[in-house]
Amino acid sequence: MRAAYIHGIRDIRIGEKPVPVPVGDEVLLRVSAVGVCGSDLHYYKEGAIGHARITQPFIAGHEFAGRVVEDQPAQGLKAGQLVAVDPAKPCGQCEWCHRGHVNLCPHVQFLGSPPHTHGAMTEYIVVSPSQIYPVPDHFTPVQAVMLEPLGVAIHAMDLAGSKKLFETVAIIGCGPIGLCLLQLARMMCKKAIYAIDPINYRTEKARQLGADEVAADPAAIAEWTNGRGVDLVLEATNSPEGFQIAAQSARIGGRVVLVGIPDGDQYTPLSASLLRRKGLDIRLSRRMGHVYDRAIQLVAQGSVDVDCLVTHRFDLQQATEAFSYPSEFLDGALKTIILPNAEQEAD
Repeated sequence: MRAAYIHGIRDIRIGEKPVPVPVGDEVLLRVSAVGVCGSDLHYYKEGAIGHARITQPFIAGHEFAGRVVEDQPAQGLKAGQLVAVDPAKPCGQCEWCHRGHVNLCPHVQFLGSPPHTHGAMTEYIVVSPSQIYPVPDHFTPVQAVMLEPLGVAIHAMDLAGSKKLFETVAIIGCGPIGLCLLQLARMMCKKAIYAIDPINYRTEKARQLGADEVAADPAAIAEWTNGRGVDLVLEATNSPEGFQIAAQSARIGGRVVLVGIPDGDQYTPLSASLLRRKGLDIRLSRRMGHVYDRAIQLVAQGSVDVDCLVTHRFDLQQATEAFSYPSEFLDGALKTIILPNAEQEAD
């Protein structure tokens, strides 16, 4: 079967690998669709995120959905059934899993995480039953894929305090995660949501999804709030300046949730005195906990529009374009999707 391998920085090649054989209770899926995530773009542009470094040809892709290949009576799954997949398989045994921090498990097996755990940018993949989430019959493969980035946003909002009501919220970064955060924030913001992004088409999408004010320059937040800052800042950029911008945008005693991954794995510059003098409540968000059921419900009831975030679809052979479009902000790209089995899905 075909697979898209990242060989190095901006070097994607289509190769072959055997169709995987399920072991034990594993389930074989035919991959229907795979999203290109911001973390995938870091591997494409930089070859690494922190210590997770590509040292050999690597298959990315952790946002994906697939169809069950054979009936699985023990799991209540039927051949051809569309399912979403949580890419994380935490150990369930360590202190952090027992404390409820499954997203921080140091022993997690995470699909699409280099150097050794290949992802779903291929035609078939095997997963554990615990990772499988059947979706409603009316869901499309793309909607099932988008449950993963929506789940990341749900987890971040939980850290923000999803049961609280905030007067004002700022979204810093209007990529797919930022736009999911915006839609969730709309449900808990009493007054105004401000969206910041240097790319015009991204702020326009934020406006369409309910932002009250949008701008390219984060200094606009001070103007909109008469210098006060906002109650909650949700940072979802790839900029090393993201943390500093978020801190500048928050009010004294405000809350900041950092969701983005900065280029180069560093935040610079960062003023310690600014953080200290504002007494900020700072949370860092990584991946997600057990939120898939909530994500499915939000999409099913129409509370969050994930379809509008998907701008381009590509065949597996066009994997390089699927990465380069969002990386270079080409043709209004937000979320790009790879369809490894496009012909079968069209049948």
